[in-house]
Amino acid sequence: MNRRQFLVSLPAVYSATLVAAPSAPARLLVVFLRGGYDAANLLVPISSGDYYAARPNIAIARDAALAIDTEWGLHPALRETVHALYLKREAAFIPFAGTDNLSRSHFETQDVIELGQPAARRYGSGFMNRLAGELGGARAISFTNQLPLAFRGEAPVTTLALNAPASPALDAHQSALIERMYKDTPFEASVSQGFASQEALRRELGDEMRAANRNAVNARGFVEQAPRIARLMGGNYRLGFIDVGGWDTHVGEGSAQGYLAMRLDELGRGLAAFGTAMGTAWRDTVVVVLSEFGRTFRENGNRGTDHGHGSVYWLMGGGLSGGRVAGEQLRVSRASLLQERDYPVLNEYRAVLGGLFGRLYGLEPHRLAKIFPGVAPRDLGVL
Repeated sequence: MNRRQFLVSLPAVYSATLVAAPSAPARLLVVFLRGGYDAANLLVPISSGDYYAARPNIAIARDAALAIDTEWGLHPALRETVHALYLKREAAFIPFAGTDNLSRSHFETQDVIELGQPAARRYGSGFMNRLAGELGGARAISFTNQLPLAFRGEAPVTTLALNAPASPALDAHQSALIERMYKDTPFEASVSQGFASQEALRRELGDEMRAANRNAVNARGFVEQAPRIARLMGGNYRLGFIDVGGWDTHVGEGSAQGYLAMRLDELGRGLAAFGTAMGTAWRDTVVVVLSEFGRTFRENGNRGTDHGHGSVYWLMGGGLSGGRVAGEQLRVSRASLLQERDYPVLNEYRAVLGGLFGRLYGLEPHRLAKIFPGVAPRDLGVL
């Protein structure tokens, strides 16, 4: 071949090289809300009269919820963050999602989800490590103090701790200020007794709440660390996992304002900051937000909620076909509750994630079966 022939042939050779070269896998960040967040006050069933009857103190009012469709609204704490992504079709929600495990134990259900295996569980590998293996050892990073079960296995995983100490909704100084505000008023006794009973219950449940968090970063810490996480995920890392604690709302959950609202606001700001910091890489990034279970449909005697079952998963990303509520659904009512207390699970988590991974990475069913054995993937059309 002479020089002229060589130069003429260059475009074809270069083009063939680009087509043949394997592309890097899309980026996936899994955000695990440890403690079982109250999904019914996140994705609000605004058309359900039973929801408002069951939650006289903590329900999100219809006119306060951010409109999604005739059935659902979003918690107002997410107006400037996740709801803004939803309006751009970069966010979607999957209600009635979760596992078939009915123990309502933080620890058992967290393990079940992270392992992603049938009932006879083996602790040698988690679903994200198996995914890394199917992607040829895609660089993986866990933003946790210790390697989580989800990333346990043969594929190498980097661990980077981001832990920050959790803080209560109100500290002692703030509580004292509020008590002084109501001193010498008809509400003095009830306010004082309310703080005393809440503090007693928090002490009683404190060990459980701390254990349920499993040393996870709190939502405020996630906001602070989101740009750092994005720098790493926007670089060479393709699979990421972070757990965020503080969602076990047995006491004083609040409604449009209060403890849960503050946590959702912080989480939303962290997720929005992460998306912004990803820059152009946001187009090939998917964020999955999940939790071990939802919470009881009815509020309890402490204006909180107890361990439940079905939850709501969130999906976000620049390439998402979002702006909708996806998956199998039913009308929220007392009659549709599981065991007359919880959301049922209609969208099994392994089937949902398997379908997502199939679309995101082009994995065939036999390869998805290595990640989630014994489960048929379900494509919910969000990608």
